[in-house]
Amino acid sequence: MLRVALTGGIATGKSYCLAKFAELGAATIDADVLARDAVAPGSSALAAVVARFGDAMRRPDGTLDRAALARVVFSDGAARADLEAIVHPRVYHAVREWYVRLSPATPMAVADIPLLFETGHTHEFDRIVVAACSAPEQLRRLMARDSLSEADARARLAAQWPIEEKAARADYVISTDGTFAETEAQVRAVFAKLRGEW
Repeated sequence: MLRVALTGGIATGKSYCLAKFAELGAATIDADVLARDAVAPGSSALAAVVARFGDAMRRPDGTLDRAALARVVFSDGAARADLEAIVHPRVYHAVREWYVRLSPATPMAVADIPLLFETGHTHEFDRIVVAACSAPEQLRRLMARDSLSEADARARLAAQWPIEEKAARADYVISTDGTFAETEAQVRAVFAKLRGEW
């Protein structure tokens, strides 16, 4: 089984690329979904987040107040590191378990892991694909997608490696600056190259 990590920056089109890989027949998993599952009501991770950041991080219905937590961690590097220390080990454990559960006959499995380089887990994958777009386009998308001010969007971008640095370390880069059709064509081309490595 070829273990492929799909990464990039926030708002660079990773989810779209992951969906296209799935359509082409790759097994796929999304670390953002795993991270949300990790802090579900009643989870040990949510309890750890509340213990570290206070009861204000938990809504009356028992769910994590993501907006409140984001305001804290994107303005405080130490707080962000503490959150990552709680969530990331659980996410990578879940990814490893997913690989174990897949059929041995699965030829390719793609895991969308936004902070792959930042967390130092590149060694767990056979190939790395980066979804990349220009910095101005990334900022524009992030502000539009999450209704953020430019200052808040820039703070979130600053919490990740520059996309150029990620692209330089990738085995394959998919440029998402163009149309959806152009991006899909690149996904198909990368998929064909990866399939040739089975």
